[in-house]
Amino acid sequence: MKHIIYPVLIAGLLLTGCEGDNSSGTASFHNPLANPADGPPAGNPEGTYPIPAEAGPEDVSEPDQVVGDGTPESCTCDAFIAAVANGGKIVFNGGNEPLTITLDRPAKVFNDANPDVVIDGNGLITLSGGGKTRILYMNTCDPDQHWTTSHCQNQDHPRLTLQNLTLADGNSTADIEYDGGGAVWARGGRFKAVNCRFFNNTCASLGPDVGGAAIRLFSQFENAPAYLVNCTFGGAEGYGNFGSNGGGISSIGVSWTIINCLFSHNRATGNGGNPSQTGTPGGGSGGAIYNDGNTMSLTVLDTRIENNQVNAYGGAIFFVTNDHTGDIRIDKCVIRNNTGGSWYPVYPGISMHSDTKCVVTNSIIE
Repeated sequence: MKHIIYPVLIAGLLLTGCEGDNSSGTASFHNPLANPADGPPAGNPEGTYPIPAEAGPEDVSEPDQVVGDGTPESCTCDAFIAAVANGGKIVFNGGNEPLTITLDRPAKVFNDANPDVVIDGNGLITLSGGGKTRILYMNTCDPDQHWTTSHCQNQDHPRLTLQNLTLADGNSTADIEYDGGGAVWARGGRFKAVNCRFFNNTCASLGPDVGGAAIRLFSQFENAPAYLVNCTFGGAEGYGNFGSNGGGISSIGVSWTIINCLFSHNRATGNGGNPSQTGTPGGGSGGAIYNDGNTMSLTVLDTRIENNQVNAYGGAIFFVTNDHTGDIRIDKCVIRNNTGGSWYPVYPGISMHSDTKCVVTNSIIE
């Protein structure tokens, strides 16, 4: 692999680092939420990083499920939940104007329905939890969703893709067994989100192990990365997500590749860290991103992480591998103006073990 030396600006210091050849990436694709009628756009407007083929949107030209018969009224909560239960490629037919579908319970993926579940909103659909419920749930190890293998924690399906959607006002605070993940909670198979916006989602506000105001992930197949491409978490005042840890995303033992995304105005609202300090409820780490577990990687490319807040550690990113084998790669990113937190061995806003390998290139971190 070819390596190129890039200058890196970190809090006024000029450093160097290595970046691999990006020739395997594909050209950018159409983002129907690049200039939305309302709310911040999907993704970093300045992000131009090449997208690997497997991280791009799925083809839904021949859908398996169509929610709606052409009218907004036909795009109901029940119709959407039934479509997700059946799986496959799901699109919407509710007219040509933006439309919000408000759920009264989560849509749940069944592990034996279809190995692929693709939900495409064509830039028009907002899935809302109404401030009362989580929006989407997938769990390969939940018997109620039907076990399909003897190794539920490591199977290649279902493969859940969210694209061209807004997920807003999800709320998982009432869920005790599968906590976290105000908008999305997923375990097993594979996950990616492309051209999506996550606004005002929330999970439990306190606790050392709960997190992921928007997304909470576990157990990706063979430790392959979960992808976020051209996605926005918050994006402006009044749109941010908030929960005890991981104001945007949270995971245990999951690798992420995050490309051309925006995280801003998200909050980790817990207090006392993990494990919680004596006399505190715990939590408050990872204003945008919370990664915990063992061997895993976090790759963040051409992404802005700014104006996020914590009460404990990692105003932007909290990354801790218990076996000290994980690594972070940051290229062409802007990480700044994230408030609160401490324990910064090297980079402002990023909390990690002092021996964590963190390669930063062509980025501003301050």
